[in-house]
Amino acid sequence: MIMASKFKHASSTVRKITQLSNDMDQESENGGVGLATYTVHIPPTPDNQPMEISLERSNSRRVEDQYASSSMFTGGFNQLTRAHLKDKVIESESSHPQMAGAKGSSCAVPGCDGRVMTDERGLDVLPCECDYKICRDCYRDALRTGEGICPGCKEPYKEPEEVQGVANSRALPLPPGAGVNKMERRLSLMKSGALTRSQTNEFDHAQWLFETKGSYGYGNAMWPKDSELDASSVSGSDWMGGDPNVFNEKQWRPLTRKLSISAAVLSPYRLIIFVRLVVLVFFLVWRVRNPNDDALWLWGMSVVCEIWFAFSWVLDQLPKLFPINRFADLDVLKEKFETPNPTNPTGKSDLPGIDMFVSTADPEKEPPLVTANTILSILAADYPVEKLSCYVSDDGGALLTFEAMAEAASFANLWVPFCRKHGIEPRNPESYFNLKRDPYKNKVRSDFVRERRRVKREYDEFKVRINSLPDSIRRRSDAYNAREEIKAMKKWRENGNEEPVENLKIPKATWMADGTHWPGTWTTAAPEHSRGDHASIIQVMLKPPSDEPLTGTATDSDALDLTEVDIRLPMLVYVSREKRPGYDHNKKAGAMNALVRASAIMSNGPFILNLDCDHYIFNSQALREGMCFMMDRGGERLCYVQFPQRFEGIDPNDRYANHNTVFFDVNMRALDGIQGPVYVGTGCLFRRTALYGFDPPQMKEEVAGWFGRKNKKSSTVASVPETGSEDQSLRNGGIDDEEMSIALIPKKFGNSSLLVDSIKVAEFQGLPLADHSSIKYGRPPGALTLPRDPLDAATVAEAINVISCWYEDKTEWGLRVGWIYGSVTEDVVTGYRMHNRGWKSVYCVTKRDAFRGTAPINLTDRLHQVLRWATGSVEIFFSRNNALLASSRLKFLQRIAYLNVGIYPFTSIFLIVYCFLPALSLFTGQFIVQSLQVTFLVYLLGITLTLVLLAALEIKWSGIELEEWWRNEQFWLIGGTSAHLAAVLQGLLKVMAGIEISFTLTSKSAGDDENDEYADLYVIKWTSLMIPPITIMMVNLIAIAVAVSRTIYSDDRQWSSLLGGVFFSFWVLAHLYPFAKGLMGRRGRTPTIVFVWSGLISITISLLWVAIDPPSGSSQIGGSFQFP
Repeated sequence: MIMASKFKHASSTVRKITQLSNDMDQESENGGVGLATYTVHIPPTPDNQPMEISLERSNSRRVEDQYASSSMFTGGFNQLTRAHLKDKVIESESSHPQMAGAKGSSCAVPGCDGRVMTDERGLDVLPCECDYKICRDCYRDALRTGEGICPGCKEPYKEPEEVQGVANSRALPLPPGAGVNKMERRLSLMKSGALTRSQTNEFDHAQWLFETKGSYGYGNAMWPKDSELDASSVSGSDWMGGDPNVFNEKQWRPLTRKLSISAAVLSPYRLIIFVRLVVLVFFLVWRVRNPNDDALWLWGMSVVCEIWFAFSWVLDQLPKLFPINRFADLDVLKEKFETPNPTNPTGKSDLPGIDMFVSTADPEKEPPLVTANTILSILAADYPVEKLSCYVSDDGGALLTFEAMAEAASFANLWVPFCRKHGIEPRNPESYFNLKRDPYKNKVRSDFVRERRRVKREYDEFKVRINSLPDSIRRRSDAYNAREEIKAMKKWRENGNEEPVENLKIPKATWMADGTHWPGTWTTAAPEHSRGDHASIIQVMLKPPSDEPLTGTATDSDALDLTEVDIRLPMLVYVSREKRPGYDHNKKAGAMNALVRASAIMSNGPFILNLDCDHYIFNSQALREGMCFMMDRGGERLCYVQFPQRFEGIDPNDRYANHNTVFFDVNMRALDGIQGPVYVGTGCLFRRTALYGFDPPQMKEEVAGWFGRKNKKSSTVASVPETGSEDQSLRNGGIDDEEMSIALIPKKFGNSSLLVDSIKVAEFQGLPLADHSSIKYGRPPGALTLPRDPLDAATVAEAINVISCWYEDKTEWGLRVGWIYGSVTEDVVTGYRMHNRGWKSVYCVTKRDAFRGTAPINLTDRLHQVLRWATGSVEIFFSRNNALLASSRLKFLQRIAYLNVGIYPFTSIFLIVYCFLPALSLFTGQFIVQSLQVTFLVYLLGITLTLVLLAALEIKWSGIELEEWWRNEQFWLIGGTSAHLAAVLQGLLKVMAGIEISFTLTSKSAGDDENDEYADLYVIKWTSLMIPPITIMMVNLIAIAVAVSRTIYSDDRQWSSLLGGVFFSFWVLAHLYPFAKGLMGRRGRTPTIVFVWSGLISITISLLWVAIDPPSGSSQIGGSFQFP
């Protein structure tokens, strides 16, 4: 079939890109040239392969790829997009061929000091057979002015037509196929199931027949019978034989399994929930019907608080009725996606791509060494190298972060192959070298000891380089600024200015290693170079790897032996979005959306996994386990796979419940049995199209109408039209829907056609394999074995365009697309929106922790962290993201869980009141009930026993420990009486008065005491959040002392009321014990006199209270009590 595309002038497309010129070149003027493109689509067969797309990179394509990867791209609002070719990005040398920077041989053209571009092995790219060394600029000059003649042999180049589009200008070239055609071509090739070639680019027909035993696969004329298979093939190829109708049934195996919790545990658990609910109802009814007439105010406050506590408990407990566990089978994943089969005879990986996002904003609070270790763990992950890309978002635009990432990319040249060769776990070098277990356990290679020692030494040097970067940048900048100042003063005098030299103001710039200005934030802030005012920056630190494995060499005796190890590295990109005054950049959510758009242009992985800079990959196969769920049957309806957060550096007693195990191992497992866990901000594998705001495949919604119910079609990816296509058919809509969708595309996604065109490609690549009749939406096996297109300068220039500060104006980014804006807890809102559209999520608990990170162990930092979460919940409650306003697609129990997310901070109001009630009872001599009746004690016993049984069963099915459960209860009261109350007040101020709330980053740096790993635990940093808990403790302690004194001194000693009040006071104080311990600082450093003073003050206040209000029947201090 031959299809002719529309004639279109190059001017409109070229003008858009050529305004983004290279350095100071002028706009290209090749408008007015008509271009006609004809594409021949021939069904691929073993004898007829699509030859119009070469799987080997031409010399000119390699040159453009190397140029794009060695240049820093900058741009922004009302600015030209420039590509600055970098000879080096760090002062230290790096030999890895993928590393940014021109490292080739010197250009042989006289008078040129450029560098020859290199290929994936670091070898020079020489466009002529005479091996004349020529750089990119001279090569393009030869094509433009020298009629394609090689300066060396004077013979014409073999492939001048391939770069004719860029020969007439130094403006950034267009991508091959003019953008949309490139995307359409790739999608058509993937859907056609193009067969994989050998490295010689020729199809080996004999080998194909041998590997498939004469069968091309299901649907071909020849199909071997069972009798034709020998006995030796039963284990390896038994699924190929017999009736083709049962082919899929024999082949298909599930990638994941649900592991139900034992009914012996779950049934009693549900029963006790019901019993406790009934007991609470009867208890509250009894409390309402039996007021305390002597203290109605005390009784009324207690009843209101108890009713709210019961309501809050129901909201928390109902979503826990259906907990489940899941298991991912990595062997089946390997068999389906990386094992030779008829559609993939070479066994090349058919897994979809993953774009990894790492976010950082402040190198002072988020040390670059921590971020670098996270990146190294990503680069060394056990996932196909060519399918993995890492994007680092530096929202501060700091040169320190940039050079630290470059150093990490350089060290990855050694670290990543070392991890692959010896199966290192974890693949974070800092964590690995600090392991307390024997590093040589289960290691059998004789060279491991020598190579580990070498890598350890290199890592120590790497850490020293990272630590010295601030001083190195400062000294370098001072030197360059001094030079610029001398030049300016000299020019000042030459011009004959009579004004004093002191009036000459020279900006204190921050300089890069190659002697150019840093386009981001300068150390000394200046216009267009501050944290809130700088250009967009994209630097490809590690260019995309080659499509085939690349083994190392053993030329250096001191280096690692990598002759059998793949030395390729995943693509690593540094991104700093544009920031300008007057724009709301939406903090982390805005940075994440910028990465979504930039990655869609550059790599377009159908899945996205985001990590905080202090969370690293602890299990190198975690990405594969997450992919098992996405690629399993029904995986096309999953919006994300959430991994639990695990933390390091927590004190052994976990004083402030930093591990949060009750939430991650109880609540999240329970939500997994409904519609899925909530998104918690990090360690989450997203489906890209779900982030784009689309509905699950073929989601239909019943809408009530005048004549009954009718189905309402949803907005799926299929309804996004392919621009430039005249014959368009939609799965979910007609022509009217299509025309409306075309009109709304810029409003929804912005004006980037490349971004819009990438959506359908991402959707197709993210589908599970259609290898079973039950899989309704799938892709053909082998469709993702094609190599990805090389990275060119125009593609990166378009990525600069989509991260500009103005790009989101008048679009739905942050409203319905991407991370949602408007809340400090953008993660919960983003997950809620997906569930509200009908998506499901999955909780993936791996045997070995998938990711690990750090958490603040200091009391003040912990309270501020909880304050941020609680404030976000209050914002959710007062916004349209309240679960009460959710659609019918959100399941009932999931709705209850999200409702609890927005309501739980308000419990603090009732909690604080209830914590003061025991003290008020002791002060007044009254109690919340008239007297300690048997009925009250029976209800109290029933409520307590059911709570204990529920805790025991939760511990049983979740695997947590009793101490962890108790720590969670303690910090629930600590946070509820401090941070949650402040969050409610701040939320009300924002809603009623419009006062915005600002939060600082949680510090990831450790304490100052290097000898104590937990030194930060004992640091006391005063905050107003501590006032309510301190007040509660002091009031309850004084109340106990007063009550005891009054009872002892009284003639009529009412011990029952004393015991009741003292019991509840001790209940409050027991929960606040970790808080009190934190106030005392390091153990042994609190002077004894502090405790003596506290006792004396309590006794004095107690005696004073008795003197002011003496016991009944006595008018003197002490009453009838006499000392012996």
